[in-house]
Amino acid sequence: MSAESLKAGARALACASLVMAVDQITKQIAVAAVDPGHPKQIIFGVDFTNVRNRGVAFGLLGGGGDVVVVITIATIAFLLGYFVLHASRPGLWLVVGLVVGGALGNLADRVRIGAAIDFIDAPVWPAFNFADIAIVGGVAWLALMLLSPQPSPEHDAAA
Repeated sequence: MSAESLKAGARALACASLVMAVDQITKQIAVAAVDPGHPKQIIFGVDFTNVRNRGVAFGLLGGGGDVVVVITIATIAFLLGYFVLHASRPGLWLVVGLVVGGALGNLADRVRIGAAIDFIDAPVWPAFNFADIAIVGGVAWLALMLLSPQPSPEHDAAA
């Protein structure tokens, strides 16, 4: 592994750790501040709530149980495998950090209490949490990266 790849791996690990820490802290704040079933309006219909999500992001696959855990672990493994092969790709460390940190934050809840803790409830959208924001942001960034043309090595050498 190159020095550049090791640096990218360290950045991804730091980002994932930060995402997971912020996720777990914000969930504990929600649990302490809001009783289940008694949301508090923050602004313009957005509620601070305390609900349990047995599915994946935004309630998809609700009640999935062990299937959700297996999908989460498989997704993390796939993304880490992709990262190992492409660690030098600019920005990929951030994608990996966001998605893996968010996935591990929700996975920690599932292992501990059997469901992810969601605490942001916006109008016409299922409740979600900081981990979900990180996952969706990371996946969106990855999609943009994969759809963007990569300069060829010959182009880099000519520049």
